[in-house]
This record gives sequence, structure tokens and C-alpha cells, in this order.
Amino acid sequence: MTAGSDRGSDTGASRGSDAGSDAGSDAGSDAGSDAGSDAGSDRGSDAGSGRGSDQGSGRGSDCGSDRGSASLFVVAIGLVMVVAGSAGAMVGAARVSRHEARTAADLGALAGAARAGEGPEVACAWAAEMVRANGARLAGCRLDGLDVVVAVEVPFRRLDHGASATARAGPVDGVTGGR
Repeated sequence: MTAGSDRGSDTGASRGSDAGSDAGSDAGSDAGSDAGSDAGSDRGSDAGSGRGSDQGSGRGSDCGSDRGSASLFVVAIGLVMVVAGSAGAMVGAARVSRHEARTAADLGALAGAARAGEGPEVACAWAAEMVRANGARLAGCRLDGLDVVVAVEVPFRRLDHGASATARAGPVDGVTGGR
């Protein structure tokens, strides 16, 4: 009997504890569902009342106005970089044209000075040939005593005007025996 009573008490105790736990879980679930439904109904009523929806739409509209602004910023920075790069390239090309003009003028004047004793036509023909070989155009050539003065132009492809330079060269004093 004791075993039966133990069994009975165990069963009763377990039933009681089960019932208590069931009751507790039912009460907990009821309370949880009530609390959940209250919280859900509060949220639902806030969302439906306009108070929650105004806050949500206010934040949404602020975020929506900023969307894509980084893309525009990157495009603007890229455009500035392209313009700066193009300007730098044009300045560099203009400087190169100026150097080419100086080189062509110097070499043309030296070539003309080597033939200055033969007259202005021969001296300027030699100067013109050397200027053309350096990619420039002879703008002017004259003989000033035994000195040859050469003016050249190098076209600048991106602009209407080009670079120009003038050079003067004459014979060395030791070669001609003085002036």
C-alpha cells in the first residue's frame, strides 16, 4: 500500500505539479497572449491613429530625400577631375608646343648661320629646311649682317593659334676672323 499510496501520491503530486505547471503555463500563456495582444493592439492603434504613421512617414521622407545624393556627389567630383585633367593636358600640350618652337627656331638659325656667307637666300633656305624637319613653319627669316634671325610657328592642334619663337645665330668670331 505504501507503494500504491506512494504511487498515488507521486501521481497526484505529479498531476498536481503538472496541473500547476499547466495552469501556470496556461495563465502565463494567457497573460503573455493578453500582454502580447495588448502590446499588439497598442501598436496597431498607434499605427492606425496617425501618431505612429506620421512619425514613420516623416522619417521615411527624410531618408528618401537623401537617397542618391552620394551618387551625385561622386559624379560631380568625377566631372571636376575630368575638367582639371583636360585643363592640365592642354597646358602641358601648349608647353610642349612652345619648346618645339624654340628648338626649331634655334636649329633653323644655326643652320642658316652656317651658310650666312653665301647670302640671305641660301641661309634662309637652309633655315627653312631645318625648321620643317622639326615640325614647325618658318614665319620669317632675315640676315642681319652675318647673323640670321629666324621666326617660327608651331601649330597647337586644340586651339586656333600656336606657339611661336624667334632665334638669332651668327658665325663664331674665330671662324670669320672678327667683324
